[in-house]
Amino acid sequence: MKSPTALEELIEALRCLPGVGPKSAQRIAYHLLQYDKAGAARLALSLNGALQSIRRCAKCNSFTELELCALCGSPRRDPSQLCVVETPGDLLMMEQTLAYHGLYFVLMGRLSPLDGIGPREIGLDVMQRRLADGEVKEVIVATNFTNEGEATAHYISEMLKDRDLRVTRIARGVPVGGELEYVDTGTLAQAFVERRLL
Repeated sequence: MKSPTALEELIEALRCLPGVGPKSAQRIAYHLLQYDKAGAARLALSLNGALQSIRRCAKCNSFTELELCALCGSPRRDPSQLCVVETPGDLLMMEQTLAYHGLYFVLMGRLSPLDGIGPREIGLDVMQRRLADGEVKEVIVATNFTNEGEATAHYISEMLKDRDLRVTRIARGVPVGGELEYVDTGTLAQAFVERRLL
């Protein structure tokens, strides 16, 4: 059996990207080689640089180039609140709301026993050590509303129930600007269950 060519290696490497199948990988490879060699070189250089310099923040577990990320190092953040999210992308979405001013812990995943992902694989032991100093008073669980996200949220709440902490979960419901006629029944039912006083 012959070894793969450089083109075949490139196409196969591009398939590691989310949502990129064999045909998309092939189109991307041909585009880079035919129309954007400078872009391909910049992509290779910046990917290699990122792999060399980016690591995990010692406090929140997100990506950073320093020991602590900018959020964890900021004196303007409220250290009494810790928002637990699944990914760095989720952290960015929370920041874009401009509604939260506390600190974060990024799990880099969610519990999924069928895939062999347990509490240690998502750093829950690291999170518990972070909570040991008693500075955090509220843990806000902001995992996704998938089966795995819900299981992770439940596990975290059970894990923290004997501590002197307020453990909350972000709410679900009708989106801002949403019309009831177009909202799915599951979301509408959850919004009804989580209704609040006006």
